[in-house]
Amino acid sequence: MRPIIEFCASNMHHGTDKLMHALEANPDYDVLEYGCLGNCGECYLFPFALVNGEIVAGETAEALEQAVLAKIKEIEDMFDLLSDSD
Repeated sequence: MRPIIEFCASNMHHGTDKLMHALEANPDYDVLEYGCLGNCGECYLFPFALVNGEIVAGETAEALEQAVLAKIKEIEDMFDLLSDSD
């Protein structure tokens, strides 16, 4: 399962551009940038991204990175659990 991580171009002033480029370097992730993700309130207030369609946010770009990685691990663990039950 390849997680899809989406970034809003309007949110880059929070430093999420560096995180986006770092995640793009990982071939196991699908990283996309959009002009707008339709979450203007979040976009204005703090760094955020969507991971498989779910909002993940942090107070800083560094905190967002940790939150994104934690969400990816959570999703991977869920898929592992579901595949073990087959």
